[in-house]
Amino acid sequence: MIEIPTDTPADLVPLSWLLGVWEGTGVINYAAGDARFEGEFRHRVSFSHDGGPFLNYVATATLLATPDKPEQLLVSETGFWRLARPAHDAAPGPGLLPALGSEPQRTADDVEELRTSDGAFPIEVALSHSDGVQELYVGEINGPRIQIGTDAVVRSASAKHYGAATRMYGLVGGRLFWVWDIAALGGEMASHASAELDKVA
Repeated sequence: MIEIPTDTPADLVPLSWLLGVWEGTGVINYAAGDARFEGEFRHRVSFSHDGGPFLNYVATATLLATPDKPEQLLVSETGFWRLARPAHDAAPGPGLLPALGSEPQRTADDVEELRTSDGAFPIEVALSHSDGVQELYVGEINGPRIQIGTDAVVRSASAKHYGAATRMYGLVGGRLFWVWDIAALGGEMASHASAELDKVA
């Protein structure tokens, strides 16, 4: 059963099953050129909200030690998850620009109008990685299942090649499962990492 906190904004109800802190382990298995990257990692993911119509997201991963290599901190991510809505004057931004008008409080009926013909809701996910990569994902959430793919990727001059990605998240038996495919380091889109997480808070 999915419990929805009573203070959850209407826009976040479809995403509310993600709220909380999740921890567990996963595996990396990706090949690019002559190099193969593999190993087990410890993963911590936090979804929270501060009253706005979006989820705050923070994730960290640490490659577990092996007999010949010490534990290694991998890239960290931070970002925002939200339902996709058309831009309008009653929304603030861009930057620190205030809204040009006032918007009535959104209701469950307003959110239902966003539902697609197959019962899903369109979503947008903006992520920033500690290694200089930024991703904009678009996709959909349908019950306890999310599928997203990159609409845009931006890299700093010091970041390694990273061309595209897809992710899938699912809630199964109270556990959060995810799969992340990437096209990086000159390689084609392929399976990259997956994990199984338990809610801890």
